This record gives sequence, C-alpha cells and structure tokens, in this order.
Amino acid sequence: MYKVFVNELPLILTNKLSDTTNGEYYSLNQESIEEAITSLRKEKLREAFIYHPNYDEILKKFTQVVPLVIAGGGVVKNREGKVLFIYRNDKWDLPKGKLDKGESIEECAVREVEEETGVKGLVIDRYIRTTYHIFKRNGVNKLKQVYWYEMRTNFEGKLKPEKKEGIFKVRWKGPDKIEKALENSYANIKILFGRD
Repeated sequence: MYKVFVNELPLILTNKLSDTTNGEYYSLNQESIEEAITSLRKEKLREAFIYHPNYDEILKKFTQVVPLVIAGGGVVKNREGKVLFIYRNDKWDLPKGKLDKGESIEECAVREVEEETGVKGLVIDRYIRTTYHIFKRNGVNKLKQVYWYEMRTNFEGKLKPEKKEGIFKVRWKGPDKIEKALENSYANIKILFGRD
C-alpha cells in the first residue's frame, strides 16, 4: 500500500480491496486517477483508493499517468538534539528537493539541506522512509517521491533561508517547538515524527 497525499488527503494505492471499505475506489487508468485527484483536491472525498491486483506494478503504472519526481530530504539534528525546520508557503516544512542527474539520492538530500538552509557538515545516520504527495506544475499533476534521511551536524553558523525557493525562515526547534510546528505542517512531515 502506498499513501499519496493530495492537499493533505490520502490517495491510497492498494492491491487489497479490503483496504477500500470506507472510501471511494478507482481503477488504475488515466481518467479514474485524474477524477480521484480532483475529488480529493476539491475535498469532495476524505480519502480515495486506486486499486490494482499486482502490488509490484501499482506505482509503476500510476507513474505512467502521473509523472514521477524523485527528491531527497533531511530530518537534521544539531548537537543539542534540535531539529532543523524551514518555513515555506505559510507552513513549517523540512528541507528537501529534486534529484539532479548523476547524483545519488543521499547526495541529493545533503545538497538540498545545504542549499535551503545554509547548514554545512551534514552526516547521514540512516534512511527513515519514503513519502509521496501530488503537486501541480504548469497545470500537470506530478507525484513527488521523497526519500528522507536522518542527519546530524555540529554546524553553529548562521542559518540562511533560500529565498528564491520561497523559504523565508530556517529554525532549530526543540521538542515543544516541534509540536507547535507540526500543528502547521504537512501530513508527510507529521508521519516522519510518528504522527500518522
């Protein structure tokens, strides 16, 4: 099962009809996928399901309709155990960005954190998980698949938000401030902190 968010509402890609008992389910074809995304975007549904019997084929077939954008990001902690957040589009988010040609997903995640926040000296400790969400670019729905890594740094320099990417604040946040930030964040970010 893949949980893909459309404006914070789940579009579940599943090979089990039993998963779809409480929601609307759609076939894995262009017309149905677009209808499901539109219904979620307009909040006509709280959740929707795309069904296909072969689990190994679901994501591949889905991305033949909705182009895939691969990205990497970081849950970065400093020496005090505080987590690095960015503020973009009126929400608290974590640094992430698109994979460039020729780089590994780990290199992408480190580069994007550096570019979006100014933080240096990043070390990847472990892969956390992959999240999925739909976004629209030039009128076309796209699926962003983000590989998240737990990172650490001893960086103590000035944080530099990447304004050309719409980032206007970068902050280190301790436990209480993380809770507050998650109240104004995205479903995929909440999942990374165990709130799903």
